[in-house]
Amino acid sequence: MTKRNSEYKPLLFTTTMRNPERLKWFLAVLKDYDNQVLDDQLAEKISGEIIRVGLYKPMNLTTTVKNKILEKNPLTDTEVSRVLRDNPQNHKEAGFNKGWPSRFDTWFKFAKELGFVYYKSGEKIRFSEIGLKLVDSEHPEFEQQAFLNAFVKYQSNSPFRRVLNENVPLVLLLEVISKLNRDEECNDAGISKLELPLIIFWKDNDSEKLYQLIKRIRKEHGYKPSWEVIVEICVDEIMEGNFKKFKPKSIMSEYPDEFIRKMRLTGLISLRGGGRFVDINKNEQKKVDYVLENYSEYKKYDSGEEYFKYMSEIDDNLILAEAKLVTIDERDELLIKWVNIYSWDQIKEEMMNLAQKRMSKDDILKYLSNPVRLEFLSALAVKTKFPDVRVIPNYPTDDEGLPTSTAGGVGNKGDIECHEDDNGILIEVTMSEGRSQTMMEIWPITRHLEEFSKTARESMCYFIAPSIFKDSERQIDFVKEKDNLDILPKTIEEFLMHLENKEILYCKA
Repeated sequence: MTKRNSEYKPLLFTTTMRNPERLKWFLAVLKDYDNQVLDDQLAEKISGEIIRVGLYKPMNLTTTVKNKILEKNPLTDTEVSRVLRDNPQNHKEAGFNKGWPSRFDTWFKFAKELGFVYYKSGEKIRFSEIGLKLVDSEHPEFEQQAFLNAFVKYQSNSPFRRVLNENVPLVLLLEVISKLNRDEECNDAGISKLELPLIIFWKDNDSEKLYQLIKRIRKEHGYKPSWEVIVEICVDEIMEGNFKKFKPKSIMSEYPDEFIRKMRLTGLISLRGGGRFVDINKNEQKKVDYVLENYSEYKKYDSGEEYFKYMSEIDDNLILAEAKLVTIDERDELLIKWVNIYSWDQIKEEMMNLAQKRMSKDDILKYLSNPVRLEFLSALAVKTKFPDVRVIPNYPTDDEGLPTSTAGGVGNKGDIECHEDDNGILIEVTMSEGRSQTMMEIWPITRHLEEFSKTARESMCYFIAPSIFKDSERQIDFVKEKDNLDILPKTIEEFLMHLENKEILYCKA
Protein backbone atom coordinates (compact mmCIF):
# COMPACT_ATOMS: atom_id res chain seq x y z
CA MET A 1 0.00 0.00 0.00
CA THR A 2 1.34 3.46 -0.92
CA LYS A 3 2.03 5.62 2.11
CA ARG A 4 0.16 8.95 2.08
CA ASN A 5 2.31 12.06 1.88
CA SER A 6 2.30 14.42 4.85
CA GLU A 7 0.19 17.56 4.46
CA TYR A 8 -0.79 20.68 6.38
CA LYS A 9 -3.75 20.06 8.69
CA PRO A 10 -5.50 21.85 11.56
CA LEU A 11 -4.49 20.54 14.97
CA LEU A 12 -6.99 17.87 16.01
CA PHE A 13 -6.54 16.21 19.38
CA THR A 14 -8.21 12.86 19.77
CA THR A 15 -11.64 13.02 21.35
CA THR A 16 -11.47 9.31 22.23
CA MET A 17 -9.97 10.34 25.57
CA ARG A 18 -11.62 13.74 26.06
CA ASN A 19 -11.86 13.20 29.81
CA PRO A 20 -8.37 13.03 31.41
CA GLU A 21 -9.81 10.90 34.19
CA ARG A 22 -10.84 8.36 31.57
CA LEU A 23 -7.31 8.34 30.15
CA LYS A 24 -6.03 7.56 33.67
CA TRP A 25 -8.47 4.68 34.10
CA PHE A 26 -7.45 3.13 30.76
CA LEU A 27 -3.78 3.47 31.70
CA ALA A 28 -4.50 1.98 35.14
CA VAL A 29 -5.68 -1.18 33.35
CA LEU A 30 -2.69 -1.20 30.99
CA LYS A 31 -0.23 -0.73 33.87
CA ASP A 32 -0.74 -4.36 34.92
CA TYR A 33 0.86 -5.38 31.60
CA ASP A 34 3.92 -3.14 31.84
CA ASN A 35 6.99 -4.90 30.41
CA GLN A 36 4.96 -7.61 28.68
CA VAL A 37 5.43 -8.17 24.93
CA LEU A 38 2.47 -6.78 22.98
CA ASP A 39 1.00 -9.17 20.40
CA ASP A 40 -2.51 -9.72 19.08
CA GLN A 41 -3.41 -12.05 21.96
CA LEU A 42 -2.26 -9.61 24.63
CA ALA A 43 -4.01 -6.68 22.89
CA GLU A 44 -7.24 -8.69 22.91
CA LYS A 45 -6.72 -9.72 26.54
CA ILE A 46 -6.22 -6.07 27.59
CA SER A 47 -9.30 -5.10 25.54
CA GLY A 48 -11.22 -7.70 27.53
CA GLU A 49 -10.05 -6.20 30.84
CA ILE A 50 -11.15 -2.74 29.68
CA ILE A 51 -14.57 -4.15 28.84
CA ARG A 52 -14.67 -6.10 32.15
CA VAL A 53 -14.41 -2.92 34.24
CA GLY A 54 -16.92 -1.05 32.06
CA LEU A 55 -14.56 1.44 30.36
CA TYR A 56 -15.70 0.35 26.88
CA LYS A 57 -19.17 -0.95 26.06
CA PRO A 58 -19.57 -2.71 22.69
CA MET A 59 -22.97 -2.84 20.97
CA ASN A 60 -23.80 -6.56 21.05
CA LEU A 61 -24.34 -7.52 24.69
CA THR A 62 -26.58 -10.04 26.40
CA THR A 63 -29.17 -8.73 28.85
CA THR A 64 -27.20 -10.20 31.76
CA VAL A 65 -24.03 -8.38 30.71
CA LYS A 66 -25.92 -5.14 30.11
CA ASN A 67 -27.36 -5.30 33.62
CA LYS A 68 -23.98 -6.06 35.19
CA ILE A 69 -22.41 -3.08 33.41
CA LEU A 70 -25.34 -0.90 34.50
CA GLU A 71 -24.86 -2.02 38.12
CA LYS A 72 -21.08 -1.50 37.85
CA ASN A 73 -20.36 -5.16 38.53
CA PRO A 74 -17.30 -6.70 36.82
CA LEU A 75 -17.88 -9.39 34.18
CA THR A 76 -16.72 -13.00 34.54
CA ASP A 77 -14.04 -14.47 32.24
CA THR A 78 -16.73 -16.34 30.28
CA GLU A 79 -18.77 -13.16 29.79
CA VAL A 80 -15.71 -11.18 28.66
CA SER A 81 -14.80 -13.88 26.11
CA ARG A 82 -18.30 -13.83 24.69
CA VAL A 83 -18.37 -10.02 24.43
CA LEU A 84 -15.09 -10.07 22.51
CA ARG A 85 -16.37 -12.84 20.22
CA ASP A 86 -19.76 -11.20 19.61
CA ASN A 87 -18.20 -7.83 18.79
CA PRO A 88 -15.51 -8.27 16.11
CA GLN A 89 -13.96 -4.87 15.43
CA ASN A 90 -14.04 -3.70 11.83
CA HIS A 91 -11.22 -1.34 12.60
CA LYS A 92 -7.65 -0.97 11.31
CA GLU A 93 -4.76 1.15 12.57
CA ALA A 94 -1.31 1.35 10.94
CA GLY A 95 1.09 -1.19 12.45
CA PHE A 96 -1.69 -3.27 14.01
CA ASN A 97 -3.83 -6.08 12.70
CA LYS A 98 -7.49 -5.37 12.03
CA GLY A 99 -9.80 -6.02 14.98
CA TRP A 100 -9.15 -5.72 18.72
CA PRO A 101 -5.38 -5.06 18.25
CA SER A 102 -6.26 -1.93 16.25
CA ARG A 103 -8.89 -0.95 18.83
CA PHE A 104 -6.14 -1.20 21.47
CA ASP A 105 -4.01 1.24 19.47
CA THR A 106 -6.93 3.69 19.08
CA TRP A 107 -7.36 3.79 22.86
CA PHE A 108 -3.72 4.26 23.77
CA LYS A 109 -2.05 6.14 20.88
CA PHE A 110 -2.65 9.57 22.46
CA ALA A 111 -1.02 8.37 25.72
CA LYS A 112 1.97 7.33 23.60
CA GLU A 113 2.11 10.73 21.89
CA LEU A 114 2.13 12.39 25.32
CA GLY A 115 5.03 10.26 26.55
CA PHE A 116 3.11 8.20 29.12
CA VAL A 117 3.50 4.70 27.66
CA TYR A 118 5.38 3.27 24.68
CA TYR A 119 4.26 0.20 22.79
CA LYS A 120 4.68 -1.39 19.41
CA SER A 121 3.41 -4.71 18.12
CA GLY A 122 6.02 -7.36 18.94
CA GLU A 123 7.77 -5.21 21.58
CA LYS A 124 7.40 -4.74 25.33
CA ILE A 125 4.88 -2.27 26.71
CA ARG A 126 6.92 0.36 28.57
CA PHE A 127 5.46 2.89 30.99
CA SER A 128 7.52 6.04 31.48
CA GLU A 129 8.15 7.50 34.93
CA ILE A 130 5.73 10.36 34.16
CA GLY A 131 3.14 7.83 32.95
CA LEU A 132 3.39 5.94 36.25
CA LYS A 133 2.96 9.22 38.13
CA LEU A 134 -0.20 9.94 36.16
CA VAL A 135 -1.85 6.67 37.26
CA ASP A 136 -0.73 7.02 40.90
CA SER A 137 -4.13 7.15 42.61
CA GLU A 138 -2.51 8.16 45.91
CA HIS A 139 -1.28 11.41 44.38
CA PRO A 140 -3.94 13.07 42.18
CA GLU A 141 -1.78 16.20 42.06
CA PHE A 142 0.57 14.36 39.68
CA GLU A 143 -2.11 14.53 36.96
CA GLN A 144 -1.61 18.22 36.23
CA GLN A 145 2.18 17.81 36.43
CA ALA A 146 2.04 15.00 33.87
CA PHE A 147 -0.06 16.98 31.38
CA LEU A 148 2.05 20.11 31.88
CA ASN A 149 5.23 18.11 31.21
CA ALA A 150 3.59 16.67 28.08
CA PHE A 151 2.03 19.73 26.46
CA VAL A 152 5.04 22.06 26.80
CA LYS A 153 6.84 19.58 24.51
CA TYR A 154 4.01 18.27 22.32
CA GLN A 155 4.92 18.93 18.67
CA SER A 156 2.25 19.14 15.97
CA ASN A 157 4.42 17.22 13.48
CA SER A 158 5.77 14.52 15.77
CA PRO A 159 6.81 11.20 14.16
CA PHE A 160 3.44 9.82 15.30
CA ARG A 161 1.55 12.22 13.01
CA ARG A 162 1.79 12.70 9.26
CA VAL A 163 1.39 16.47 9.12
CA LEU A 164 3.62 19.31 7.92
CA ASN A 165 2.56 21.93 10.50
CA GLU A 166 5.58 22.60 12.66
CA ASN A 167 5.08 24.14 16.09
CA VAL A 168 4.49 23.39 19.76
CA PRO A 169 0.84 24.47 20.09
CA LEU A 170 0.97 25.42 23.79
CA VAL A 171 4.14 27.48 23.34
CA LEU A 172 2.71 29.19 20.23
CA LEU A 173 -0.44 30.03 22.21
CA LEU A 174 1.52 31.45 25.17
CA GLU A 175 3.80 33.50 22.90
CA VAL A 176 0.86 35.02 20.99
CA ILE A 177 -1.03 35.83 24.20
CA SER A 178 2.10 37.43 25.70
CA LYS A 179 2.55 39.64 22.62
CA LEU A 180 -1.14 40.64 22.63
CA ASN A 181 -1.07 41.44 26.35
CA ARG A 182 2.05 43.63 25.97
CA ASP A 183 0.36 45.58 23.19
CA GLU A 184 -1.29 48.71 24.61
CA GLU A 185 -3.77 48.73 21.72
CA CYS A 186 -5.17 45.37 22.88
CA ASN A 187 -7.41 44.69 25.87
CA ASP A 188 -4.93 42.66 28.03
CA ALA A 189 -7.38 39.75 28.23
CA GLY A 190 -5.48 37.29 26.07
CA ILE A 191 -6.80 35.80 22.86
CA SER A 192 -10.46 35.59 21.88
CA LYS A 193 -11.98 32.14 21.48
CA LEU A 194 -13.04 33.31 18.00
CA GLU A 195 -9.32 33.79 17.17
CA LEU A 196 -8.23 30.33 18.36
CA PRO A 197 -8.85 28.65 14.96
CA LEU A 198 -5.91 30.74 13.71
CA ILE A 199 -3.62 28.97 16.23
CA ILE A 200 -5.13 25.60 15.34
CA PHE A 201 -4.53 26.09 11.59
CA TRP A 202 -1.16 27.89 11.88
CA LYS A 203 1.59 26.21 9.88
CA ASP A 204 4.76 27.15 11.76
CA ASN A 205 6.05 28.61 15.02
CA ASP A 206 6.21 32.25 13.81
CA SER A 207 4.25 33.77 16.69
CA GLU A 208 5.11 37.34 15.62
CA LYS A 209 3.44 36.88 12.23
CA LEU A 210 0.38 35.33 13.86
CA TYR A 211 0.17 38.14 16.42
CA GLN A 212 0.29 40.70 13.58
CA LEU A 213 -2.48 38.83 11.75
CA ILE A 214 -4.70 38.95 14.85
CA LYS A 215 -4.02 42.69 15.23
CA ARG A 216 -5.05 43.21 11.62
CA ILE A 217 -8.28 41.24 12.13
CA ARG A 218 -9.09 43.21 15.30
CA LYS A 219 -8.49 46.49 13.45
CA GLU A 220 -10.74 45.47 10.55
CA HIS A 221 -13.44 43.48 12.39
CA GLY A 222 -13.10 44.21 16.12
CA TYR A 223 -13.09 41.51 18.81
CA LYS A 224 -16.12 39.73 17.38
CA PRO A 225 -15.28 38.80 13.79
CA SER A 226 -17.91 36.74 12.04
CA TRP A 227 -17.39 33.00 11.58
CA GLU A 228 -17.16 33.65 7.83
CA VAL A 229 -14.22 36.04 8.29
CA ILE A 230 -12.19 33.60 10.40
CA VAL A 231 -13.04 30.53 8.29
CA GLU A 232 -12.05 32.39 5.13
CA ILE A 233 -8.69 33.42 6.63
CA CYS A 234 -8.01 29.88 7.91
CA VAL A 235 -8.88 28.19 4.62
CA ASP A 236 -7.85 30.74 1.98
CA GLU A 237 -5.02 32.65 3.65
CA ILE A 238 -3.34 30.20 6.04
CA MET A 239 -4.06 26.96 4.14
CA GLU A 240 -3.85 28.77 0.77
CA GLY A 241 -7.08 27.09 -0.34
CA ASN A 242 -5.60 23.63 0.07
CA PHE A 243 -8.04 22.29 2.63
CA LYS A 244 -10.97 19.97 2.21
CA LYS A 245 -14.33 21.37 3.23
CA PHE A 246 -15.27 21.18 6.89
CA LYS A 247 -18.35 22.41 8.69
CA PRO A 248 -17.84 25.98 9.97
CA LYS A 249 -19.04 24.73 13.37
CA SER A 250 -16.08 22.34 13.52
CA ILE A 251 -13.59 25.11 12.77
CA MET A 252 -15.16 27.76 15.00
CA SER A 253 -16.51 25.73 17.92
CA GLU A 254 -15.55 22.05 18.15
CA TYR A 255 -11.79 22.37 17.44
CA PRO A 256 -11.34 25.39 19.78
CA ASP A 257 -13.35 23.72 22.57
CA GLU A 258 -11.16 20.62 22.52
CA PHE A 259 -8.02 22.79 22.27
CA ILE A 260 -9.03 24.79 25.36
CA ARG A 261 -9.82 21.62 27.33
CA LYS A 262 -6.40 20.16 26.59
CA MET A 263 -4.49 23.39 27.29
CA ARG A 264 -6.29 23.90 30.61
CA LEU A 265 -4.98 20.53 31.79
CA THR A 266 -1.59 22.26 32.18
CA GLY A 267 -2.91 24.80 34.71
CA LEU A 268 -1.30 27.64 32.71
CA ILE A 269 -4.49 28.94 31.09
CA SER A 270 -7.32 31.08 32.50
CA LEU A 271 -10.73 31.84 31.05
CA ARG A 272 -11.90 35.42 31.04
CA GLY A 273 -14.93 37.39 29.92
CA GLY A 274 -17.40 34.57 30.64
CA GLY A 275 -15.32 32.10 28.64
CA ARG A 276 -14.92 34.34 25.57
CA PHE A 277 -11.16 34.87 26.11
CA VAL A 278 -8.24 32.56 26.87
CA ASP A 279 -5.42 34.12 28.84
CA ILE A 280 -2.31 33.24 30.84
CA ASN A 281 -3.05 32.19 34.42
CA LYS A 282 -1.19 34.90 36.33
CA ASN A 283 -0.86 32.57 39.33
CA GLU A 284 1.45 30.44 37.17
CA GLN A 285 3.44 33.26 35.54
CA LYS A 286 6.76 31.74 36.74
CA LYS A 287 6.06 28.51 34.90
CA VAL A 288 4.92 30.39 31.79
CA ASP A 289 8.15 32.43 31.79
CA TYR A 290 10.17 29.23 32.20
CA VAL A 291 8.30 27.56 29.30
CA LEU A 292 8.85 30.51 26.96
CA GLU A 293 12.52 30.69 27.91
CA ASN A 294 13.25 26.98 27.53
CA TYR A 295 10.78 25.51 25.00
CA SER A 296 10.43 28.14 22.26
CA GLU A 297 13.35 26.50 20.45
CA TYR A 298 12.98 22.76 20.08
CA LYS A 299 14.59 19.78 18.42
CA LYS A 300 12.78 17.71 15.80
CA TYR A 301 12.76 13.92 15.95
CA ASP A 302 12.74 11.41 13.13
CA SER A 303 11.77 8.27 15.05
CA GLY A 304 8.83 7.61 17.32
CA GLU A 305 11.07 6.06 19.94
CA GLU A 306 13.41 9.08 20.12
CA TYR A 307 10.44 11.43 20.35
CA PHE A 308 8.85 9.34 23.09
CA LYS A 309 12.12 9.45 25.06
CA TYR A 310 12.09 13.26 24.83
CA MET A 311 8.40 13.50 25.79
CA SER A 312 8.76 11.15 28.76
CA GLU A 313 11.71 12.93 30.37
CA ILE A 314 10.53 14.84 33.43
CA ASP A 315 11.51 18.49 33.64
CA ASP A 316 11.74 18.98 37.42
CA ASN A 317 12.34 22.73 37.04
CA LEU A 318 8.97 22.98 35.37
CA ILE A 319 6.73 20.81 37.50
CA LEU A 320 8.25 21.82 40.84
CA ALA A 321 8.00 25.58 40.23
CA GLU A 322 5.55 26.92 42.80
CA ALA A 323 2.40 28.82 41.87
CA LYS A 324 1.62 32.18 43.43
CA LEU A 325 0.29 31.64 46.96
CA VAL A 326 -3.45 32.31 47.25
CA THR A 327 -4.56 32.90 50.85
CA ILE A 328 -7.69 31.36 52.34
CA ASP A 329 -9.34 34.79 52.45
CA GLU A 330 -8.57 35.37 48.76
CA ARG A 331 -9.95 31.92 47.90
CA ASP A 332 -13.09 32.72 49.90
CA GLU A 333 -13.58 35.95 47.96
CA LEU A 334 -13.19 34.13 44.64
CA LEU A 335 -15.67 31.43 45.72
CA ILE A 336 -18.23 34.09 46.68
CA LYS A 337 -17.68 35.71 43.27
CA TRP A 338 -18.77 32.49 41.52
CA VAL A 339 -21.65 31.97 43.97
CA ASN A 340 -22.93 35.34 42.80
CA ILE A 341 -22.59 34.27 39.16
CA TYR A 342 -24.28 30.85 39.31
CA SER A 343 -27.75 30.59 40.85
CA TRP A 344 -28.81 27.61 42.95
CA ASP A 345 -30.96 26.35 40.06
CA GLN A 346 -27.98 26.51 37.67
CA ILE A 347 -25.73 24.72 40.17
CA LYS A 348 -28.35 22.03 40.69
CA GLU A 349 -28.91 21.57 36.96
CA GLU A 350 -25.17 21.29 36.26
CA MET A 351 -24.64 18.79 39.08
CA MET A 352 -27.53 16.69 37.77
CA ASN A 353 -25.92 16.86 34.31
CA LEU A 354 -22.88 15.22 35.88
CA ALA A 355 -25.01 12.65 37.71
CA GLN A 356 -26.78 11.69 34.50
CA LYS A 357 -23.71 11.90 32.22
CA ARG A 358 -25.09 14.82 30.25
CA MET A 359 -22.87 17.43 28.60
CA SER A 360 -22.73 20.97 29.95
CA LYS A 361 -23.52 23.83 27.58
CA ASP A 362 -22.27 26.49 29.98
CA ASP A 363 -19.56 28.64 28.36
CA ILE A 364 -17.19 28.13 31.31
CA LEU A 365 -18.19 24.88 33.01
CA LYS A 366 -17.91 22.89 29.78
CA TYR A 367 -14.14 23.45 29.86
CA LEU A 368 -13.76 21.85 33.30
CA SER A 369 -13.33 18.07 33.27
CA ASN A 370 -16.13 16.20 35.01
CA PRO A 371 -14.24 15.47 38.29
CA VAL A 372 -13.00 19.08 38.49
CA ARG A 373 -16.48 20.41 37.70
CA LEU A 374 -18.05 18.26 40.42
CA GLU A 375 -15.63 19.59 43.06
CA PHE A 376 -16.23 23.18 41.97
CA LEU A 377 -20.02 22.86 41.89
CA SER A 378 -20.11 21.03 45.23
CA ALA A 379 -18.21 23.89 46.86
CA LEU A 380 -20.60 26.41 45.25
CA ALA A 381 -23.62 24.36 46.33
CA VAL A 382 -22.58 24.33 49.99
CA LYS A 383 -21.64 28.01 50.01
CA THR A 384 -24.94 28.94 48.34
CA LYS A 385 -27.12 27.02 50.77
CA PHE A 386 -25.03 27.76 53.88
CA PRO A 387 -23.41 31.18 53.33
CA ASP A 388 -22.22 31.39 56.95
CA VAL A 389 -20.25 28.14 56.71
CA ARG A 390 -16.54 28.56 56.07
CA VAL A 391 -15.92 26.63 52.81
CA ILE A 392 -12.31 25.91 51.86
CA PRO A 393 -11.90 24.01 48.58
CA ASN A 394 -8.43 22.52 48.27
CA TYR A 395 -8.37 22.38 44.47
CA PRO A 396 -5.76 24.64 42.81
CA THR A 397 -7.31 27.62 41.04
CA ASP A 398 -6.42 30.01 38.28
CA ASP A 399 -6.41 33.75 38.89
CA GLU A 400 -10.20 33.85 38.30
CA GLY A 401 -10.88 31.27 41.04
CA LEU A 402 -11.73 28.46 38.63
CA PRO A 403 -10.18 25.08 39.54
CA THR A 404 -7.37 23.94 37.28
CA SER A 405 -7.45 20.36 38.57
CA THR A 406 -8.93 18.31 41.38
CA ALA A 407 -7.63 18.64 44.95
CA GLY A 408 -4.41 16.71 45.20
CA GLY A 409 -4.77 15.26 48.69
CA VAL A 410 -1.45 16.92 49.58
CA GLY A 411 -0.78 16.74 53.33
CA ASN A 412 -3.67 14.28 53.67
CA LYS A 413 -6.17 17.07 52.98
CA GLY A 414 -9.57 16.26 51.56
CA ASP A 415 -11.39 17.91 48.65
CA ILE A 416 -13.45 20.57 50.44
CA GLU A 417 -13.11 21.51 54.12
CA CYS A 418 -16.10 23.18 55.78
CA HIS A 419 -16.39 24.67 59.26
CA GLU A 420 -19.79 25.31 60.83
CA ASP A 421 -19.32 26.77 64.33
CA ASP A 422 -17.09 24.21 66.10
CA ASN A 423 -17.99 21.36 63.78
CA GLY A 424 -15.94 20.28 60.82
CA ILE A 425 -17.46 18.83 57.65
CA LEU A 426 -15.22 17.27 55.03
CA ILE A 427 -16.67 16.84 51.54
CA GLU A 428 -15.07 14.29 49.23
CA VAL A 429 -16.36 13.94 45.68
CA THR A 430 -15.64 11.57 42.83
CA MET A 431 -16.99 10.72 39.40
CA SER A 432 -15.69 7.17 39.69
CA GLU A 433 -18.17 4.36 40.14
CA GLY A 434 -18.12 0.58 40.57
CA ARG A 435 -15.04 -1.26 41.79
CA SER A 436 -12.66 1.58 40.95
CA GLN A 437 -14.64 3.82 43.32
CA THR A 438 -14.10 1.43 46.23
CA MET A 439 -10.45 0.78 45.35
CA MET A 440 -9.40 4.38 44.71
CA GLU A 441 -11.50 6.49 47.06
CA ILE A 442 -12.43 5.08 50.47
CA TRP A 443 -9.01 4.52 52.08
CA PRO A 444 -7.65 7.96 51.09
CA ILE A 445 -10.88 9.53 52.39
CA THR A 446 -10.40 7.72 55.71
CA ARG A 447 -6.90 9.18 56.04
CA HIS A 448 -8.13 12.66 55.08
CA LEU A 449 -10.93 12.49 57.67
CA GLU A 450 -8.55 11.31 60.39
CA GLU A 451 -6.34 14.33 59.73
CA PHE A 452 -9.27 16.74 59.35
CA SER A 453 -10.76 15.57 62.67
CA LYS A 454 -7.84 17.21 64.48
CA THR A 455 -9.10 20.65 63.37
CA ALA A 456 -12.66 20.46 64.78
CA ARG A 457 -14.52 19.50 67.96
CA GLU A 458 -16.79 17.13 66.03
CA SER A 459 -16.25 16.03 62.47
CA MET A 460 -17.86 14.04 59.67
CA CYS A 461 -17.50 13.52 55.94
CA TYR A 462 -19.91 13.54 53.00
CA PHE A 463 -18.85 11.21 50.19
CA ILE A 464 -20.49 12.33 46.92
CA ALA A 465 -20.59 10.36 43.64
CA PRO A 466 -23.01 9.78 40.74
CA SER A 467 -23.76 6.38 42.31
CA ILE A 468 -22.53 4.65 45.44
CA PHE A 469 -21.13 1.18 44.79
CA LYS A 470 -22.23 -1.44 47.32
CA ASP A 471 -18.62 -2.39 48.20
CA SER A 472 -17.93 1.28 48.99
CA GLU A 473 -20.83 1.24 51.48
CA ARG A 474 -19.43 -1.93 53.10
CA GLN A 475 -16.01 -0.33 53.40
CA ILE A 476 -17.53 2.81 54.91
CA ASP A 477 -19.36 0.66 57.50
CA PHE A 478 -16.06 -1.06 58.30
CA VAL A 479 -14.36 2.32 58.81
CA LYS A 480 -17.14 3.38 61.22
CA GLU A 481 -16.85 0.14 63.19
CA LYS A 482 -13.06 0.04 63.34
CA ASP A 483 -12.08 3.74 63.53
CA ASN A 484 -15.34 5.41 64.61
CA LEU A 485 -15.16 7.80 61.65
CA ASP A 486 -18.43 9.07 60.18
CA ILE A 487 -18.57 9.01 56.40
CA LEU A 488 -22.03 9.65 54.94
CA PRO A 489 -22.26 8.40 51.31
CA LYS A 490 -24.71 10.21 49.05
CA THR A 491 -25.38 10.25 45.35
CA ILE A 492 -25.21 13.68 43.73
CA GLU A 493 -29.01 13.84 43.64
CA GLU A 494 -29.32 12.81 47.31
CA PHE A 495 -26.72 15.39 48.32
CA LEU A 496 -28.62 18.18 46.54
CA MET A 497 -31.87 17.18 48.27
CA HIS A 498 -29.99 16.98 51.57
CA LEU A 499 -28.71 20.55 51.16
CA GLU A 500 -32.18 21.78 50.25
CA ASN A 501 -33.91 20.15 53.23
CA LYS A 502 -31.45 20.57 56.11
CA GLU A 503 -31.01 23.67 58.23
CA ILE A 504 -27.42 22.90 59.18
CA LEU A 505 -24.66 21.24 57.17
CA TYR A 506 -23.31 19.10 60.01
CA CYS A 507 -25.73 16.19 59.92
CA LYS A 508 -24.76 12.54 60.21
CA ALA A 509 -27.97 11.09 58.75
